[in-house]
Amino acid sequence: MLPGASNLPNGLGLRPARPSDQPFLAALYSSTRADLRLIDGEQELVESIIDMQFRAQTMGYGQQFPNAMYFIVEKLNERIGKATIDFGSSAVHVVDIAFIPIARGRGYGATVLQAIQQIAGQLKAPMLLSVKKDNLPARRLYQKMGFQLEQSGAAHDQLVWYPDQKAMQEY
Repeated sequence: MLPGASNLPNGLGLRPARPSDQPFLAALYSSTRADLRLIDGEQELVESIIDMQFRAQTMGYGQQFPNAMYFIVEKLNERIGKATIDFGSSAVHVVDIAFIPIARGRGYGATVLQAIQQIAGQLKAPMLLSVKKDNLPARRLYQKMGFQLEQSGAAHDQLVWYPDQKAMQEY
């Protein structure tokens, strides 16, 4: 469990994901894939592609971040999002964070990220995340929270946040 993250402000909380959360996580992933809904094809085909991509993402996260922790974000005990976090030996990596459509743009992401920043600060570790180049709302949020461009890629940029510049000079 993340210290101090079980009871966040505004009725938010994080809890470890359970096997029973899989249908919620699949539906959440589906809600984030408007790009795949543009595929010209029957609805059933599009849904099967989205499901296949969800399974591929899940497997990919498991391979790339075998020690990642999977959390469900709740508001007043109702599931509204997820956060996948890898506490590596030299950095805290926010692998994924997503919210259901009705919960987006309400500051919940900032609240969860601030809790993770506090933990990264206690660990004196930088915090890393990737963001799609075209995800302007998320990019603005990350910039306001002190994230800086670390590496630019074709579709995604890697951003970094340093908890304390003096402490980070030791790395």
